[in-house]
Amino acid sequence: MRAYVKAMLIAGTALGCGTMALAQSSSPFSGLLGGGEEIEGPVDLDIRVDGGDDGIANAIRNTSLIAGALKEERNNPQDVLAAARADYARILGTLYDQGYYSALIFITLDGVEAAEIAPLDAPAAVTNVVVTVDPGPRFRFSRAAIAPVAPDSDIPDEYAQGETAGTGTIKSAALAGVDGWRNQGHAKADLAGQQIVADHAQSTVDSQIALNPGPAVTFGKLNMTGYKRMKPRRLHKIAGLPEGEGFDPEELEDVRKRLRRTGVFSAITLEEAETLGPGNTMDVNLTVVEDKPRRIGAGFEISNIDGAQISAYWMHRNLLGGGERLRIDAEVSDIGSDNSGRDEEITFRIDRPATITADTTAYVETELAKMREDDYDSDAVTLGLGFTHIPNDDLTIDLGTEYYYERVTDDNGRRIFKVLAFPSSVTWDKRDEPTNAKSGFYLDGEATPFKGFDGTDSGLRLDGEARGYYSILPEDRLTFAGRARAGSVLGSDIQNTPRDYLFYSGGGGTVRGHSYESLGVEEIQGSDGPIKTGGMSIFNASAEIRYQLREKIGVVGFVDYGRVWTEEAWSGDSGWHAGVGAGVRYDTPIGPLRFDIATPLGNGDTDDGVQVYLGLGQAF
Repeated sequence: MRAYVKAMLIAGTALGCGTMALAQSSSPFSGLLGGGEEIEGPVDLDIRVDGGDDGIANAIRNTSLIAGALKEERNNPQDVLAAARADYARILGTLYDQGYYSALIFITLDGVEAAEIAPLDAPAAVTNVVVTVDPGPRFRFSRAAIAPVAPDSDIPDEYAQGETAGTGTIKSAALAGVDGWRNQGHAKADLAGQQIVADHAQSTVDSQIALNPGPAVTFGKLNMTGYKRMKPRRLHKIAGLPEGEGFDPEELEDVRKRLRRTGVFSAITLEEAETLGPGNTMDVNLTVVEDKPRRIGAGFEISNIDGAQISAYWMHRNLLGGGERLRIDAEVSDIGSDNSGRDEEITFRIDRPATITADTTAYVETELAKMREDDYDSDAVTLGLGFTHIPNDDLTIDLGTEYYYERVTDDNGRRIFKVLAFPSSVTWDKRDEPTNAKSGFYLDGEATPFKGFDGTDSGLRLDGEARGYYSILPEDRLTFAGRARAGSVLGSDIQNTPRDYLFYSGGGGTVRGHSYESLGVEEIQGSDGPIKTGGMSIFNASAEIRYQLREKIGVVGFVDYGRVWTEEAWSGDSGWHAGVGAGVRYDTPIGPLRFDIATPLGNGDTDDGVQVYLGLGQAF
């Protein structure tokens, strides 16, 4: 252990000289305090590492307080001196982390060692700061021992004989050893001791870490404080702490996630009790701070052909004191459209978390829609009841029952559709950022069996979508994004299928460069000829190349494709269209602002010329 202490003293030789200088009554700049005026001006920072190791130089620059101050244009002499004096320890820590224990560090301000300048004797001006580091040899582990280790512990591979003996590696190994025992149910696992000895003659480190697993622990009571409007019984159920079961740190994280999903709380704190109770039980203390219950929001999208779309919502996040969420959504689209009338929708939905299980939310939903399309008018009502289950962060399962009523008016007169449907969906979301993904994938599948009444056919509606993202270049500046969608209605005839169940292509969500829902089929005969409706099957594909020009500005190039069929299972007559275009993205705190220009491509016959789109968030 003496050798390790000696290593620290040798590494701090420059600091030792500075400490002696601080004890003197004067310095090279003595007398300037109060007797001269500080002069701010440009300051050059030069970081020199013996041996020319760019990796060390970059690490020093990233942790340097001097570099940070100059980047923020805090270049007055007093700030520069304070940062320089603090940088000795920060640089030393950086070198220790990379396995250098015999380093020499010199920081000069216009040629004078910063450690020799008294804290209040800043020079009148500083123009040049030079950081010189002699890292010395890199130390390696002569021994890297840790015991006892729990099964499936994730001890870093770098913690091994012959590997670089950085302090960060030693800390990571100790933390991984403790976490390994905690993952096995030993909540009070801790370090029992450690011995770290540096041999300067051999440039090696002998590291031994002893762990104390402690007893296996079970969850005790959940002690709750801080709630006001929230009912304690409902808070306890939403949290879902498995009292009486074996300790698992992931269960505590699940409690946090469930409480955050409600949107009721602005702050959530979970603390494990310091001492264990009878039978090695451990209570958990929960403190919450309730947020304001009401919230409003709005969105918009504009196309020069389809017109404008405006949406808004109002939400109450704790309606009855049990985390119930009431949300009212309203949307008006095709405002000023050249191809159709104005569409209007309003939705009322109540969600109740922790119904059946802590990870299951029940909901009741009512939707009213008035659609004024080019060839027909539709008025529809949907009444639904369902359950949303979230087994983990990436997976969402939805099961529901709904009654759907639609009144359609076209060239054949008025037609009523009535169905009892059982929609279900599964979503697997592995994107790094939903509003501006740069990596990962997104999969969504929907299946809706439906029973028709009074002349409406029965059948099965399928719809699935896949998205993928891959980025290259530093900071993921170049992103390749792709999307594919396929859907079909099976078992029913097109003229006896609710119009809202049919598939259209065209518009900002499918094929840009073509007006909204411009591609359908003309299969149903009316009094004045074929009536245009959606098709029984669809396929869409989109590809984008996104490049981040600056911190907040990006550019996008894209191509979209769509095909619609008259019959189920992608059979019968079909039509297709495609579009190509480019756009600009401006990053905002709530997602990128999107501006796209697209034009029809190929032999599609649904084009209306160049189209412009403005919205919030990436196209997909």
